[in-house]
Amino acid sequence: MTDSNRASEPPSTLGRALYGGILAYMAIDGFENNDKRVAAAREKGVPVPDLLVPFVTGMLFVANLGILLWKFPRASAGAVIVFFLGTTPSIHDFWTMEGEQRQANKINFLKNMALLGGAIMLLEAATRDE
Repeated sequence: MTDSNRASEPPSTLGRALYGGILAYMAIDGFENNDKRVAAAREKGVPVPDLLVPFVTGMLFVANLGILLWKFPRASAGAVIVFFLGTTPSIHDFWTMEGEQRQANKINFLKNMALLGGAIMLLEAATRDE
């Protein structure tokens, strides 16, 4: 297999399944705990949290399916990027916290940054396929 053939193949199925599994878990957990997520978003000053929280959770779930199945990969990776850019600094603003809350939110912030990096790589792979 040459490098030019490899460039047109989607990223690893196993890699997409592992990445997508995390995103699916996050979205399903978000739906199951919607009321708590809405309350947290409201506390952080997110506008219209009753609408935005379930919307971005659904966006994450649908984008996850697109990445897993490699259907509409640019739109799917782009939606994941938008999700993490929008939610991470507003919800996991550890720099405004102290103690255990600061540490827990720093971990979540950094985890989300790693997932954002993965989405950026997937966007690059999807763009390369065109």
